[in-house]
Amino acid sequence: MMAQTWIIIRDNLPQALRDTAYMVVTATLIGVILGTVAGLALFLTQNRLFHRNRVVNAIAGFLVSAIRSLPFLILLVVLIPVVQWLIGDPYTPTGGAISLSVAAVAFFARLAQSAFSEVDEGVLEASLSTGASTWQILRGAVFPQALPALIRAVVVTVISLIGSSAMVGAIGAGGVGDMAIQYGYNRYETGVLAVIVVVLVVLVQIIQWVGDGIAARLTH
Repeated sequence: MMAQTWIIIRDNLPQALRDTAYMVVTATLIGVILGTVAGLALFLTQNRLFHRNRVVNAIAGFLVSAIRSLPFLILLVVLIPVVQWLIGDPYTPTGGAISLSVAAVAFFARLAQSAFSEVDEGVLEASLSTGASTWQILRGAVFPQALPALIRAVVVTVISLIGSSAMVGAIGAGGVGDMAIQYGYNRYETGVLAVIVVVLVVLVQIIQWVGDGIAARLTH
C-alpha cells in the first residue's frame, strides 16, 4: 500500500505542483497589476482630496463586489464558456489560471483600496498644498506609505489563490486539487491526501513568513 502511494506521489506530484505554481503565479501577477489599478481608481474616486466621482465609484465598486460575492467554484463554472471561447479548452491549467485571475483582480482591488485609504490624509493635504500633481502625490506619498500593506495584501492574495487553485481540480484542470480528487478521493489513497495537505501547509507557512518579513522591512 505504501509502495503504491509512493509511486503515485513520485509520478504525479511534481507535475501537479508545477501546474499549481503556474496558475497561482499567473493569477497573482495579473491580479496584483489590474487589482492595483482598480483599487487605485476606487480610492481616487472616493477620496475628497482627489477626483471624487460617486457614479464611477459606485459602478466600479459594484463590479468588484459582484465578482467577490461569488464562491470561486461557482465563478469557475460560470467562466467556462468564456475561457472556452478564449483558449478552446477550459479544462487546462491555463483555463484555471484565467478564472483565478478574474477572482484575483476583484480580491486584490479591495485590499489595495484599503491599503491606499490607510495613508494619513495629513500627508496628502500637505502634498496638495505644495502644488504637487496627483501623479506626484501617488508616487511620492501614497505608494510609499501604502507599500507594507500592499505587500501583506499580495501575501493574502497568494495564499487565497493557492486554496482556490485546489478547486480547479473539481473540473479536472490540473494542479494539486486535481491530483487530490483523482487519487486521494476517487481511489481512496489517504496517503496521497496526507502528503498534499502537508505540502500545502508548509508552502503557505513559507509564503506567509517571507511576506511578513518583507513587509516588516518596508514599514516606515
